[in-house]
Amino acid sequence: MPGIRGPSEYSQEPPRHPSLKINAKEPFNAEPPRSALVSSYVTPVDLFYKRNHGPIPIVDHLESYSVTLTGLIQNPRKLFIKDIRSLPKYNVTATLQCAGNRRTAMSKLRNVRGVGWDVSAIGNAVWGGAKLADVLELVGIANLTGSTNLGGRHVELVSVDRCKEENGGPYKASIPLSQATNPEADVLLAYEMNGETLNRDHGFPLRVVVPGVIGARSVKWLDSINVIAEECQGFFMQKDYKMFPPSVNWDNIDWSSRRPQMDFPIQSAICSVEDVQMVKPGKVSIKGYAVSGGGRGIERVDISLDGGKNWVEASRTQQPGKHYISEHNSSDKWAWVLFEATIDVSQTTEVIAKAVDSAANVQPENVESVWNLRGVLNTSWHRVLLRLGHSNL
Repeated sequence: MPGIRGPSEYSQEPPRHPSLKINAKEPFNAEPPRSALVSSYVTPVDLFYKRNHGPIPIVDHLESYSVTLTGLIQNPRKLFIKDIRSLPKYNVTATLQCAGNRRTAMSKLRNVRGVGWDVSAIGNAVWGGAKLADVLELVGIANLTGSTNLGGRHVELVSVDRCKEENGGPYKASIPLSQATNPEADVLLAYEMNGETLNRDHGFPLRVVVPGVIGARSVKWLDSINVIAEECQGFFMQKDYKMFPPSVNWDNIDWSSRRPQMDFPIQSAICSVEDVQMVKPGKVSIKGYAVSGGGRGIERVDISLDGGKNWVEASRTQQPGKHYISEHNSSDKWAWVLFEATIDVSQTTEVIAKAVDSAANVQPENVESVWNLRGVLNTSWHRVLLRLGHSNL
């Protein structure tokens, strides 16, 4: 499309932070050290996980870049970046998480297919841009609309990004029209991240941010917005990112039997220490994140040192110096909560974290119960083993 192009090879990739753990180079997929996640409430841009499906698109002429709005609407039109920037700007603090976060724990149980993420395929940022609801109003779709007069019920978001899974076609996803037109859902066409212009890895010049939903629906390098009657039929909606039971394998899988995953479930992970880490006897600070999809708050994070027989409650914070209350208007409903607890270690100890959200959803105890062939949505209790020995902690 004019102004932006998706290259066919990887010779013009942007620079990346040297501390990132690279899970794949072409396309580039990487996550930060887990300790970086609890160093600040807002994840630095350079340390935000990167999930790509092809070479990073290149913007040649920003002024020529546009987004096409089309489909089952009365007034299709083309919007340039200046048109989108002229709409009211909103800043939304939201956590994005790959559906495959914590996949490596599943792969230790049985083989799974997918990028080998540890616990850091997640990040929290302040996204700045126009609300998709305001953009859709420009083509005559009012707020809180569930269906257009022409039968449109879903909004397909199409990227410039080309990927092999689409046979060289564009990456795409969709969300319900009722969500896209709801101002309270805070779906953004974002052009800023943490107060700065988006960089290339994160979708420059324009990306979608769908808060509370798995990262696969927050399409980067936006090319077009199509109002359609049914869900997007793209690969990543119909043949990936669906939750199957442990009994399903590659021989008996029926992709049509499951809906595309949208909201991410309750999740938490310990980040201040690694698994199988040596520590000195005494007090150890246990820090991590907890988050739930759909705007649900975090009611509790519990820590156990005896396999789940007894628990202590960790403290929870969002913005520094500000008391966190789940689902209160003073809290960021789309963002993670950072937790902390101090434990006393006198012997080799397995530390367990589990979170509870405002709907009383609780992380499942064992990875076996949620194992699936794609290794998505591992939300089981998070466990790290601390061994007594020499340590700098």
